Amino acid sequence: MIAAISRKQQSNKRSILHGLLAYGSAELVNRIVRILVVVVIARQLVPELVGVAALTLSLFELTRVLANIGVGQKIISASDDALESICNSAIGIFWFWCSMVAVVQLLVAGVLFLVFHQTLAAQMLAVLSGVYFFMPGGLVQCFRLMRAQKLATVAKIGATQTIADHLITGALILAWANPWAIILPKLLTAPLWLIMMRRAESWSANPLHGFANRSEILNFGAAILATDILLAVRNNLDKLIISGLLGVSALGSYYFAFNAGIGIIGTLATAFGTVIYPYLCNQNRQADDAGALKLIISAGILAFGALSAAQYFLAPIYVPLIFGAKWVQAIPLIQILSLAGVPLLLGATASAYLRAHGKAALDAWLGLIVCAVALSAMFVGAHFGLTQAAAGWVIGTVLIITTYSIILATRSIYTEQEYSA
Repeated sequence: MIAAISRKQQSNKRSILHGLLAYGSAELVNRIVRILVVVVIARQLVPELVGVAALTLSLFELTRVLANIGVGQKIISASDDALESICNSAIGIFWFWCSMVAVVQLLVAGVLFLVFHQTLAAQMLAVLSGVYFFMPGGLVQCFRLMRAQKLATVAKIGATQTIADHLITGALILAWANPWAIILPKLLTAPLWLIMMRRAESWSANPLHGFANRSEILNFGAAILATDILLAVRNNLDKLIISGLLGVSALGSYYFAFNAGIGIIGTLATAFGTVIYPYLCNQNRQADDAGALKLIISAGILAFGALSAAQYFLAPIYVPLIFGAKWVQAIPLIQILSLAGVPLLLGATASAYLRAHGKAALDAWLGLIVCAVALSAMFVGAHFGLTQAAAGWVIGTVLIITTYSIILATRSIYTEQEYSA
């Protein structure tokens, strides 16, 4: 029995490490390419033009999060008997919901044009609404792959699309120094993602398997959607606050600093949460698996701490060398934002833990608190300057996420000890 448990723990460790390695490797290649593209953008476009593109992409990301309705998490956590019926219902929900999100984005573009007179940003946002008509055809396949713990396949597809996006962006920027060069690749690479996802998982709806209760699926996903919306608001409304209070040029500098610094860590943190969520669901939270998960999380904290420290101390060296002297003013921003690295990892881990334990509503409430505190602190700081605004966002984020992560970890350990006893 002991030998069987030991083998199971080793298998679980390898499963998590393999998923992390797949996502980490894909993200590393992605980030190398992205840095090269950021170099091109930084040298070809002035902060004002970068700011226009940043405004458009921020609104796009804020709108796109509405597509994360939480149905995918229902597929991942479904039992074998209920899987096919849930997938049959999910595909219809995805098509309807993504179409509604496209309409919402077109309405936002209209407001941007009519009320704020941002003609170029409105046009680009309207064009990006086309992305939503490629998503539904591959979402069920994506979540089925994740449920089967084929995270390496999902990571490869995502990385291929993103790298293609970056390469097209770089080529367009060199030939055409215009914000459209940053926007168009998002739409052009959407069909690539769809084709790869459908080839990786050949699922198609079969009415013979029946349909799950749509209301039950939507209720499950409501809290997850709320959490994802709040996360997107926290990650994108900051840019709108900077734009509104400090101007488009300041937004360009902040957008550059975010992507050249904490954006890398934030994406890796999200990938970390994505990897451990199916594991937590499928292992039914058994006490004998806790050691493997603790080991992975501890290693993640050390790795993220080292990466954050490297960004902080090396920014004065690599920014002028790689991106050019005109971005030197962004160095303090990169250093300040890098301080949020480890808390972002803790937040992603806590979110995965709560969702897997059926506490998505609590996850949503915690997300609301983080969002409110971080953006309020940024709003106050923005009245004093760009650096103070970034510091406010970091302080709010670090304070709240670290606090509730410690509380959750303490309660988890206590519960586990009771379970073992």
